[in-house]
Amino acid sequence: MKMKRIKSIPMFLSVVLLAASVFAQDRTGGIKGKVKVETGTPGGVAVIVRQGEREITRSLTGKNGEFLIARLTPGRYGLTVRKPGLSVGTIEDIEVKAGKTRSLNNLFLPIDEGSIAFVRGSVFNQDDRSVPNVRIELAKIEEDGTARKIDGRVTNEIGAFVFRLSPDAAKYRITARPNGADPVSKDIEIDGAAVYRLALSIKTSPK
Repeated sequence: MKMKRIKSIPMFLSVVLLAASVFAQDRTGGIKGKVKVETGTPGGVAVIVRQGEREITRSLTGKNGEFLIARLTPGRYGLTVRKPGLSVGTIEDIEVKAGKTRSLNNLFLPIDEGSIAFVRGSVFNQDDRSVPNVRIELAKIEEDGTARKIDGRVTNEIGAFVFRLSPDAAKYRITARPNGADPVSKDIEIDGAAVYRLALSIKTSPK
């Protein structure tokens, strides 16, 4: 009889500790959400939880922009969302309740225009006149020399176009593909946040 009672004590303590753990977990809450970005990938965005200016905890978004921050003491928090090259996003007065996970939607980070690279270009014909409605392709030149298309657009009414890129050092190829004429390409190297300009000259068919 005594041996059975002695063995039952650890089991009883385990049940008590498990119940206490569950109870403790129920007394905390969390914040989850999804971050969208204007350019680049939504993965690796820093999500900082704070009270006032004091940082409580932080996390990084997954490859699709999702995040989950758990075990927060019930109360009101602020959220700061940031990634290099993008504007900083903030949300204030987020209420976290015990046993609840607060869901945040519509978290969008636009480009920080002061920390990106602009590629501005113009397309001209053999008479030095601007050419509208020309298809422009942007490709990134990889380390092995291959060109991977990443964006495209059409020149406006004055033959101009613009691309907004990460300021990270990289090499790009811009190609103009006019209707009824041969394509023309130029390479450009990006090495920081600045405005990079280029002109593409094409041969148009006489009317």
